[in-house]
Amino acid sequence: MANNEESRGLKSLLDWFANRRKSGTTSLERQEREIADGLWHKCAKCGVLTYTKDLKANQMVCVECGHHNRVDSDERIRQLIDQNTWKPMDEHLRPTDPLQFRDRKPYSDRLREMQDKIGLIDAVKTGLGQINGLPVALGVMDFRFMGGSMGSVVGEKLTRMIEQATQRRYPVIIVCTSGGARMQEGMLSLMQMAKISAALQRHRDAKLLYIPILTHPTTGGVTASFAMLGDIILAEPKATIGFAGRRVIEQTIREKLPEDFQSAEDLLKHGFVDDIVPRTQLKNTLTQLIALHQPIPTAPHMVLWESMSLSSSAAE
Repeated sequence: MANNEESRGLKSLLDWFANRRKSGTTSLERQEREIADGLWHKCAKCGVLTYTKDLKANQMVCVECGHHNRVDSDERIRQLIDQNTWKPMDEHLRPTDPLQFRDRKPYSDRLREMQDKIGLIDAVKTGLGQINGLPVALGVMDFRFMGGSMGSVVGEKLTRMIEQATQRRYPVIIVCTSGGARMQEGMLSLMQMAKISAALQRHRDAKLLYIPILTHPTTGGVTASFAMLGDIILAEPKATIGFAGRRVIEQTIREKLPEDFQSAEDLLKHGFVDDIVPRTQLKNTLTQLIALHQPIPTAPHMVLWESMSLSSSAAE
């Protein structure tokens, strides 16, 4: 009789633990479902849960550790450009498949899948707008679209934007994030490096300002061309910036690289970037830089003084 009671007691105790474990699992599933629904965001760096609305108000920068979460091109434009001043350019340009490239699937299928999934035509958005009332030409790369790879459309859109800025005498700002040139377009993608660089040189010849902003990650052919051609080069904190990948370099030189290798902080120390600017301070920093590099208007009395000086020189 006692053995039966002990058996029933043990069984009920096991049932209690099983129910507790089940309720715990349900609670965990409920928590994960709430996070998945977008109410909360778990920081990839410190693990702190932040209310998504608060995180967006802080421009997707963790309030606890300062980790800069990746943002898409639409969000970046909202952060930088004054409301109701954005005018997109060349939205009709679409990528093609000139090489009929195929790896595990045709390149044309990859493009279609990306366009349907993300809602972008390619990996960059360009346009004209204002930053705190100052006119600018802005290009924003989007890492979601095939790793922000630079194909023919990316090169063409950036080149057209730079040429339009040169014509209007606007400063150019490009927010860079990319894995490099798009291999599915072969040499055509590599030619974009030269095309964009040539447009930037004409912009510089016109004595106009160009500021690239290097975000995580900026690598490959983008780093080897327009990302490093700025008059003033800015970077976000902890951004990975480089040409070849860390593993490739280590295998080539057969040495272990420092932990901070290819970080924005390491590049600042070696003079490759001019400043590291937190995202929450970026718009104000750009405003100051653009204002400082605005052409100085010639006052009427200055024109008169110059003409008098020239006249007296001619008389002598």
